[in-house]
Amino acid sequence: MTGTGVRMGTAPGRWVLLATILGSGVAMLDATVVNVALETIGRDLGTGFGGLQWTLNGYTLTLAALILLGGSLGDRYGRRKVFVTGAVWFAAASLLCGLAQDVQTLVAARALQGVGGALLTPGSLALISASFDPRDRGAAVGAWSGLGGVAGAAGPFVGGWLVEQVSWRAVFLVNLPVVAVVVWVALRHVPESRDTGPTPALDVTGAALAAVGLAGVTYGFIGGSWPTGLAGAGVLAVFLLVERRSSHPLVPLELFSSRLFVAANLVTLVVYAAISTVFFLLVLQLQVVAGFSPLAAGASALPVTLLMLVLSARAGALAQRIGPRLPMTVGPLVAGVGLLLMLRVGPGARYLPDVLPAVAVFGLGLSALVAPLTATVLGAAPGHLVGTASGVNNAVARTAGLLAVAALPVLVGLTGDAYTSAGAFDPGFRRAMVVGASLLAAGAVVAAALVRTPPTGPEVPVDRMPHGGLTGPAPHPDPA
Repeated sequence: MTGTGVRMGTAPGRWVLLATILGSGVAMLDATVVNVALETIGRDLGTGFGGLQWTLNGYTLTLAALILLGGSLGDRYGRRKVFVTGAVWFAAASLLCGLAQDVQTLVAARALQGVGGALLTPGSLALISASFDPRDRGAAVGAWSGLGGVAGAAGPFVGGWLVEQVSWRAVFLVNLPVVAVVVWVALRHVPESRDTGPTPALDVTGAALAAVGLAGVTYGFIGGSWPTGLAGAGVLAVFLLVERRSSHPLVPLELFSSRLFVAANLVTLVVYAAISTVFFLLVLQLQVVAGFSPLAAGASALPVTLLMLVLSARAGALAQRIGPRLPMTVGPLVAGVGLLLMLRVGPGARYLPDVLPAVAVFGLGLSALVAPLTATVLGAAPGHLVGTASGVNNAVARTAGLLAVAALPVLVGLTGDAYTSAGAFDPGFRRAMVVGASLLAAGAVVAAALVRTPPTGPEVPVDRMPHGGLTGPAPHPDPA
């Protein structure tokens, strides 16, 4: 890898931060605003609940399947080149989303958005690593992470305002001017970089099998087509065989020889299934049943983001002192209590007495969990695979969200036009919260039984952090 050694506080450093923060921020902003717009999208396009599920999962599907490949493309062909290509692709797909006249076109455009996100998101952090002087790398990553969190927190306000004052289409079209700035800054002010040594071949076959298999399973749940779902599961089994025999696997299966790594990813799978369900259904419950406006409904979960920003680092430091087992056990249990408190969110619910306590307790639980979980994943991996391990964990989190959004609504009776009727939606939401709390409890049991303090490993080089752009699963699972 080559780097220019730019310093924090200089004009070149500020340009690199601007491009990377805006680039990753536009994807995070889209992740939070689309949830707010779902009810309006469904009514305007005349789609059933399955259409809303696909509006989220079209993006998550391609992103989860291709994000590791996207990071490898940047290492091989140039991080700035792939970053800019992803940004332009993302903007073009956003335009198609904003112009869609039916839900089928919207879902196809969302899948294309996910491809762009898989190219755009990994490059932001990799560009910081390649561009900044090693002495300033940590500060640059901190600025990137903190301002990215601000973008995620602003999403509900921006999305709610756009839906109420302009149109749900503006939720997608607002990406275009932001991406134009990203591309201009990147091409003029961000240096190109790539791995200069031998690079392994790209596992295109593995990525394609993962995408086809996940698509089949997702369609099987949402469409009720069990043969398609079973076929998708079969393709995923073939994916595992291919990865086992590949000399350049997308997912090195040697990682799973560690019981601790397996345990941490099992916790991730069940916990993020519950988290994704909450962020999908809570905003709809607030609008459909409680009568909140899109802006008020979107902003209701803001305490979760704020608590994560304030407390996650402290939780990580605590886990470093006492080990991850206790935080990874207590965190899901506390978050599960938050989900049970959400049973109070019904007709006539008010924010302060009914919604705020639930989201605050839920946020406290996540704050205790996420940083220790990330540290456990990294500590369980061999030193040369820590970046890949964290990327795999991000993919597990996204896949959990994909499958939960596909399967859980069907299991609790949220199908057809249920989202247009308070009487139909409320019972399904309540059942979903109980199931989500049960999943969180299962995650706590797995952590208590299987998680141990990982051996102290080497510091994770910033350039080998996950190709998802985060050192662990995102505070908001990325459904957009």
